Amino acid sequence: MTPTAIPALPRGVRLHHDKVRRAEVLLGPETALMLDQIGAVILNEVDGTRTVAAIASDLARRFGAPEGQVVADVAEFLQDLADKRLVDASDG
Repeated sequence: MTPTAIPALPRGVRLHHDKVRRAEVLLGPETALMLDQIGAVILNEVDGTRTVAAIASDLARRFGAPEGQVVADVAEFLQDLADKRLVDASDG
């Protein structure tokens, strides 16, 4: 996924807090994906209006991490979800 892509959760996919497991889960059609803390933080920033670069920049600032590395990691994570049809992306 490119830094200029605008990620969004497609229809039928949503974030859910599993109270039993005390974890965030990405729910999709016939799919439940347990998220680690980093994945949950990234997906909480996906709003369908901001680019991958904007999301990564905010996260890099918030966590004091190198922006270039965060952009690469966020893009890779979101691309993996896009390959599983759990995230859509449009060109920004």
